[in-house]
Amino acid sequence: MSTTTTYSVVGMTCDHCVKAVTDELTSLAGVTAVDVSLADEGPSQVTVTSNGPLEESAVAAAVDEAGYELAST
Repeated sequence: MSTTTTYSVVGMTCDHCVKAVTDELTSLAGVTAVDVSLADEGPSQVTVTSNGPLEESAVAAAVDEAGYELAST
């Protein structure tokens, strides 16, 4: 069953940011799609579709590896 989750990511401002985050997230096992909506101000929305639920810690680590961070919830 496919799972779609949207995360808020802090610090993304351009297409390079989108590519970096997308590349890291698509390297996670089970991720089938990543869609990023850049925000002019505040956190950007990153929607991840995967074959099943992902551990938030794994998503946070991938975003961190790209140089950004998940917004606090």
